[in-house]
Amino acid sequence: MISTQDWADTQRLWDYHQMGHTPRPCSVAIGLGSHDLGVADTAVDLYKRGMAPLLVFTGATSPTTRERMPRGEAVHYRERAIELGVPDSAVMVEPQARNTGENIRFSRDLLAEAGIEVSSVLLISKPYEERRAYATARKLWPEVEIVSASNSMALRDYADSIGDARLVIDMLVGALQRLLVYPAQGFMITQQVPGDVLDAYNRLSTGGYVSRLLRDSEGKPLNPDA
Repeated sequence: MISTQDWADTQRLWDYHQMGHTPRPCSVAIGLGSHDLGVADTAVDLYKRGMAPLLVFTGATSPTTRERMPRGEAVHYRERAIELGVPDSAVMVEPQARNTGENIRFSRDLLAEAGIEVSSVLLISKPYEERRAYATARKLWPEVEIVSASNSMALRDYADSIGDARLVIDMLVGALQRLLVYPAQGFMITQQVPGDVLDAYNRLSTGGYVSRLLRDSEGKPLNPDA
């Protein structure tokens, strides 16, 4: 059973992971590949609202998507977008990236090779990956403005859509750990994490929500203070 306290702590993480940006017209929209087709749906919605003239979907496969998306995350996203009415000419695919850093770098390079000028990016991710995607993009592509976006869902609704609430909590805890440890490794910019969010993270991680935590060579979760 997931306790009331665990849900309250998860809600704190959920709220923090979302940047709260208001979508506005950008040079391009980039959808980050994952198991969640809602990213593609959100990209299509924003495209139809005139927020970007071009969609780029980026992502290869991962252990969690290999069976569901055998042709690759970006390819499945593209197929979804076309199915929902986006013209083929308005969609580009980057099918090699296997992590958030590669999503950003490979998409940046793809657009540059195509001669497309980019001054702003509408960066579309899963709801709990907004801040991680933003921090990574600010590190790797600092010359462009980043506007974060995701499918607007309540935490409980998102957990129901995934079908495994405990896994969702694990993913939120893992995403927060990365925000704490990745800046020192040069993967993203540093962002201030409020004390109540850190407290929630510590309670959840010590309470057993650990399947998505990064670990050291001895199998111990990486310590953000190390």
